[in-house]
Amino acid sequence: SMELDKIITGDSAVVLQSFPPDCIDLTVTSPPYDNLRTYNGFTFDFETIAKELFRVTKAGGVVVWVVGDATIKGSETGTSFRQALYFMQCGFNLHDTMIYKKNSLAYPTFDKYYPCFEYMFVFSKGKPVSINLIADRANKQAGKKITGNERGVNGSLKEMSGSKNKRSIKETGIRFNIWEYNTGWQHSYTEEFLRGHPAIFPEALAQDHILSWSNEGDIVLDCFSGSGTTPKMAKLLNRHYIGIDTSAEYVAIANERLAQVERGLTQRAPDLWDSAPLQSLSTPEADTPAGHLSTPPTSG
Repeated sequence: SMELDKIITGDSAVVLQSFPPDCIDLTVTSPPYDNLRTYNGFTFDFETIAKELFRVTKAGGVVVWVVGDATIKGSETGTSFRQALYFMQCGFNLHDTMIYKKNSLAYPTFDKYYPCFEYMFVFSKGKPVSINLIADRANKQAGKKITGNERGVNGSLKEMSGSKNKRSIKETGIRFNIWEYNTGWQHSYTEEFLRGHPAIFPEALAQDHILSWSNEGDIVLDCFSGSGTTPKMAKLLNRHYIGIDTSAEYVAIANERLAQVERGLTQRAPDLWDSAPLQSLSTPEADTPAGHLSTPPTSG
């Protein structure tokens, strides 16, 4: 049986097989990059994990797979794409190919343009049931009246919706699918483990996907939970969490971060929705990066 709100020490390929089918609402995870030396020589069993993620995801559930291509002998491996295609072979829809843009570089290259992004593949099992799109993108034309025509898919022109009743352009619009975050932070507990480790993603990134593809009370999984960013943000956002990691050291760090949340050392910002993505993680908060919370979806 599957226990909620726990971090399990073990191999995801094995642990996931013990879960019942159709039990997870959302997975937000990032596979271990340093193990992607060659596509066939995965030191984690990628294919089993992909198949198991399909099995354990509820109908309408989502898997967010954050991955960057390893570069070997100056050439990218293409692992990201191979993994994405394999998830589709397992039965997932590729709901969106999103980009996580970093504003600091781990490893500049000298024979090509500096690498500053990773993929965030959003897979869904059928049509996603929870879609709460974040609308915090400032509209340059805010306040102006909607006018003019838009071109339909078939090439015909029609008056833009909203132009007849002279509606104005809203202050903020739905975000684009490239998300930019500050990545230059170190967490005191994890610093020695994570130095030179490119795979840790910002709390804001985990949080924004949790807000986008799940609701309060849902079960959020991270099958490579590392220092516990996804479980921590799930807990702060009133979701259940399950983390799995092979490293007992990482699991201990993650449990300590969750204990801090429990002890109230990690507060959510007083105004939940006041910061933009680029301001995320700018002020320290009880040993951890400040929780960035973006604009909540508005209904109607």
